[in-house]
Formats: sequence, C-alpha cells, structure tokens
Amino acid sequence: MLKLLKTVAVLCSLGMLFVLIGGALVTKTESGMGCGDSWPLCHGQILPSEITFELIIELSHRLVSGGVGFLVLILAVLSWRKIGHIRETKLLALLSVFFLVLQGLIGAAAVKWGQSDFVLAMHFGISLISFASILVLTLLIFEVDKKFDARSLYIDKGMRMQIYALSIYTLLMTYTGALVRHIDASLVCGGWPFCNNGSPFAFGSYNFHQWAQMGHRLAAAILFIWVIILFIKVMKKYKTSKVMRGGWTAALLLLVIQVFLGAMIIVTKLNLGIALLHALIVACFFGICSYFMLLSSRSARYEKETKRE
Repeated sequence: MLKLLKTVAVLCSLGMLFVLIGGALVTKTESGMGCGDSWPLCHGQILPSEITFELIIELSHRLVSGGVGFLVLILAVLSWRKIGHIRETKLLALLSVFFLVLQGLIGAAAVKWGQSDFVLAMHFGISLISFASILVLTLLIFEVDKKFDARSLYIDKGMRMQIYALSIYTLLMTYTGALVRHIDASLVCGGWPFCNNGSPFAFGSYNFHQWAQMGHRLAAAILFIWVIILFIKVMKKYKTSKVMRGGWTAALLLLVIQVFLGAMIIVTKLNLGIALLHALIVACFFGICSYFMLLSSRSARYEKETKRE
C-alpha cells in the first residue's frame, strides 16, 4: 500500500507542475477563451467541430487539470487511511483538494462571467499553494518510508519566523508577476534591470504598466537578497543538517536561475519556453519554502511541549 501511495504522490506532484505550466501557457498564448464561454464543455460540445490553436491549449489544460484532480482525490483518501496518524497528513490532504477545487472554480468563473486582471492574477498563487501542499504531502510520505529523515531537525525561533515571512512574501511577489502577465506588461520596460535602461529613480515618468513591471522586479530583488542572507545563516548555524544545507542550497540555486530567466524574458522579447520555465522554477522554489514551513511548525510544537515538561 505504501508503494502505491508513493507512486500516486509522485504522479500528483508532477501532474500539478503540468497544471501550473498549462495555466501559464493559457495566459501567455491568450487562450483563456479558446472554448468560448462554455465550461466544462468546449463551445457547448464534448468534441468541438471547429479546432483552433487556442481551443487545443485551453481544452488540454482542462483535461490535464481534471485528470490531476482525480489523482489528488485518490492521494488524499489513501494518505488519510494509510498515514493519517501523522499530525500533518490530514491537513495537507484537505488543503491539496480544497485549493485544487478552488483554482478550478476561479478558472470556470473567468470563462463563464469574466474576471478582472487583479482577480485572475490570484489564480496562479492559488495553484502554487495547491502544488506546494501536494509536494509537502509527498515528502511526508517519503519521510514515513524513511527515504530521508528530517523529523529530528530543530529550527530555532528566529529562523522559523524568517521562513514563515519569506514564504508569505514569495506568494505576494508571485502575485505581482502574475499581474504583470495579465495586464500585458511583460515587455513595457525594454531594459533590464531598470526600465528602458533609464535611471532607477525616474519614477515620475512611469505609467501604470511600468510601475507594475518595476514593482515586480523590486519585489524579486528583495526576495533574492533575503534568500542569500538566509543561506549564509543556514550554512553557519546548521552545519550538520543535510536537510537544511541541501534545501537552502537548492532554494538559492533556483532563485539564481529565476532571476536569470526573468532577465532573459526581456532579452528574448517574451520567449514562450523561457516564460514557462520561469513559472516552473518559482513553483519549485515555493515548494521548498513550504516544506521548511512544515519543519518549522514541528520545531515550534517541540518547543512548546518541552516548556510544558
């Protein structure tokens, strides 16, 4: 049963990445209305008679999302039954299903009634939370199977607060990136890192779209510096912890790649492959942050139990 659970968990994690990339692809190719205002059918049909590129993109995304949703439901049930005795399992199972359904409903509402760019930008963030909950549940399953063991790791309070804050901030930064995409502001600044290679203090000349673009860049720069600082602290304070050192090394490398891809989006004039990879990398980064939030919550609980004794 545990082998089956691990297989389903890995499939769900990979599947959610495809859902994330598919959603980004729909946005970047402007295929959101590829099936008209019909949902879950496409132009009111199971198999539309007239096939367009936008229809293929949108319909493929719906089919993948539906298939992954079914797998996630199976994962939640199996996890509840097999490792439900572990404290975090039930909450993660509920979160994985809830946020997957929520992102589907927001997508359906956008098709049926339309939504503002500010609301649609939330869709990617909700997808991130759904993916992260599934990924953390998968890691929890592998912990039970003793493929690696982080249960004895203790993270001090200061580091825990930083991890919580960083994770929340990552979601906010991601929202600004999604907003940039939805308002078609990806290429409003022809230069990098400053808008049109102008002065970094030329705020008075920015229009709304340029403010959104530069706001996202500033948010990403703060995140990058923050992660470098945390990485240095981890290397000093957690020299014996392979999970901490390996995890934050991976987080920093992902963020370096993310910054490079952000610049390349401008240089290549919004190359589709680079833009999709940009979305994939931030999902993996947030997944790592989420796992460290789980480890932090364990340390906080251990601290409380120790004080009671």
